[in-house]
Amino acid sequence: MNSQYRSAVNKFVLLSVLSLIVFIIGYSDITVEIIYSGGLYQFSSVIQRFLTGSIPFAIGDFLYLLLILYVIRCLFLFYRKAVRKQLKQDDRIKIPLQCMNFLLVLYLLFKILWGLNYSRPTVSTQLGISNERYTTPELVSLGRFYIRRLNQLQNVSRNRYSITELRSIAKAGYDHMEKKYPFFRYASPSVKPVLNSWIITKIGIEGYYNPLSGEANVNMRLPATELPFVTCHEIAHQLGVGREDEANLVGYLVASNSANENFRYSAAYAMLKSILFEIKIKSSDDYDLLYNTINAKTIQDFKNDRDFWRKYNNQMFGYLDLAFDRFLKLNNQSRGTDSYQDIVLWLYNIHKKDL
Repeated sequence: MNSQYRSAVNKFVLLSVLSLIVFIIGYSDITVEIIYSGGLYQFSSVIQRFLTGSIPFAIGDFLYLLLILYVIRCLFLFYRKAVRKQLKQDDRIKIPLQCMNFLLVLYLLFKILWGLNYSRPTVSTQLGISNERYTTPELVSLGRFYIRRLNQLQNVSRNRYSITELRSIAKAGYDHMEKKYPFFRYASPSVKPVLNSWIITKIGIEGYYNPLSGEANVNMRLPATELPFVTCHEIAHQLGVGREDEANLVGYLVASNSANENFRYSAAYAMLKSILFEIKIKSSDDYDLLYNTINAKTIQDFKNDRDFWRKYNNQMFGYLDLAFDRFLKLNNQSRGTDSYQDIVLWLYNIHKKDL
């Protein structure tokens, strides 16, 4: 056994053991919260944001690009070696081992930099929000509640904020919520526009968190009414909120309690869309009646949204939606993208006294 082959085997054993340990830890939400989410991650994520926050562009996207180029280079070298028939007997085992080691390194990086947050206790539990189920009439009442709120806010300016303004206003919102719950503490903001918003929009992405750099990336091509809530949502991921439904909850609580009326409108607007979707499924007649009570300006915002996505979206969105659904299921969200609608359950429990 040559030294390179032995080294690959040793690395595989070590990385496999570490991956198994991380995988097992992920089954204990209390352990994850104490050791990782409330401990290690609070330290490492602030360092990430501190290092990337002052850079005006999304450095994490360049890291992804370098990673892709590295993979392409490795594939090219392997192909050239195979064509020239320079593969040795040991390569049949060594090369697959090196590939598995590479994948294990990526798995460990993802889990240690951010991914373990998927296994932490739910945000709703930490914030004391009940999971009491609602009836269809109660769901309809929740829809009326949000329509009234939007009708009151219909005359907001609908400003298209810059990324600097979005970051600043969102940070103020998190600081305000921190006075009630330490969970919302947000230090060293790092919010960036995506580098290629055209491609991101074509595949239906509003924003994303980059675990490699700790940056929250926002698709600035979105309609102005969407941007405040999306910004607060992506910052929630920076705080260690892994699940999408919980990031919606955190983003909503921050934006809806903001001093900025455009943020409050954006939060109510995003939530009403989820509520109406649920009502449409459960009672189409009630949906039609409610829709007719929405003010004309918000109806126009809905139309602008539809036109926007009709302009950019394509068949890839359906494939990516399916892939993302499977990704969520692999990360302890057994209902996949259906988990987004958990936000409606939490909204009902937050506001049921107001209905």
